[in-house]
Amino acid sequence: MNERDTAFWDYHDLLLFVAAFYPALMAAALIVGRGLPSIGKTPQLLAAQFLGYLLWFGFLYLILRLKYGCPFWESLGWVRFLDRLPQHLVTGVALAFAIGILGALLQTPDLDTPMKRLLSDRASIILVGLAAATVGPLCEELAFRGFVQPILVRWLGPVPGIILTALPFALLHGPEYAWSWRHVLLIAVAGCAFGLIRYRTGSTASSAIAHAAYNSTFFAAMLVSGKDFPAKW
Repeated sequence: MNERDTAFWDYHDLLLFVAAFYPALMAAALIVGRGLPSIGKTPQLLAAQFLGYLLWFGFLYLILRLKYGCPFWESLGWVRFLDRLPQHLVTGVALAFAIGILGALLQTPDLDTPMKRLLSDRASIILVGLAAATVGPLCEELAFRGFVQPILVRWLGPVPGIILTALPFALLHGPEYAWSWRHVLLIAVAGCAFGLIRYRTGSTASSAIAHAAYNSTFFAAMLVSGKDFPAKW
């Protein structure tokens, strides 16, 4: 089953989902800021981000269940999780190396990014590393390749749909890299690769596994080299 078959929602649902993003993040930041004011900057930021995702996906859950009567996970293509698992892990690692080489060819600058400032102690490094390998890829793939890409592919076809999904995915990470066009471009290329995996397999779980391996590879490389990520994590 391809994405044309799975995208039963419409552009009204897409607009509502996009519009709910920043209110969810702001509500989460307010809740965490008041409820957990002294847990440290990195844990507080991660807690707010993931609570924001939880609120955002809770809104999407209501759309899928109340409007269409459809299950959340299956609707977003979270199927065949263990199908060709080693292949998707290797693909994610290989993609990280390819993006790293492309970043070197583009002479991507080593920026003083907010990410560097978060990695100030061992606990922060562990928390960010775990998030990069688990919840981050899960949430981003469910949102972009699970919900946004299928409807764009249904409207526009595979190539435009995959590319147009990768663009907001890249722009979302722009502030992390001071809007460096090289970083944004590399993130967009990686997003297209994740989109292609999602389209060819019909499984958001497959693209999330590759995404997790990709992030983990960059995170390990950063720890070894002491430099910033040449692309997104």
